[in-house]
Amino acid sequence: MSETNFWPTAALLQAERLQLEPLVIAHADEAEEILNDGRLHEWIGGTPPTREELEQRYRRQTVGHSPDGRQGWLNWMLRRTDGQLIGTVQATLYRPRPDRVEAELAWVVGHAFQGVGYGKEGASAMVLWLRTQGVAGFVAHVHPGHGASAGIARALGMKPTGEVHDSEMLWADFDPRNSPSESG
Repeated sequence: MSETNFWPTAALLQAERLQLEPLVIAHADEAEEILNDGRLHEWIGGTPPTREELEQRYRRQTVGHSPDGRQGWLNWMLRRTDGQLIGTVQATLYRPRPDRVEAELAWVVGHAFQGVGYGKEGASAMVLWLRTQGVAGFVAHVHPGHGASAGIARALGMKPTGEVHDSEMLWADFDPRNSPSESG
């Protein structure tokens, strides 16, 4: 049975040094250059995707929601002001109860562009915009050994919860065990 939910559509966002472009299938060509680096997959798992795999993934993601409508999918490509594509940020929206929207966040910055705050800047711009759309809580899954991603989660106001899923620590800006979704 399909659940009817209305989700926001990703908007073009501007940060200090970055533009967050809503994902389109045509981004696959540029993204392959950034994501085709085995070093990225040390932390996020999997293997570098081909252009064809990216096109298929982007075709699914640009729909903006899961097939059953229970999740909203928002994806952006991070582009520096000089035009260079450097990574991605994304939010999976869900309603733990009818009056509350929460988001699971993820970010990837190309290896050559790491260490200068682009991940934090892009993720922060996304979170600020999501809050204007009514998103009330945020979570992220971070590999325990990935200090840079933990730093981004911390900068977004999240803390490790102690819960581990698929070798990644769940970070949240609320206590999921006492979340309004369970007490409401």
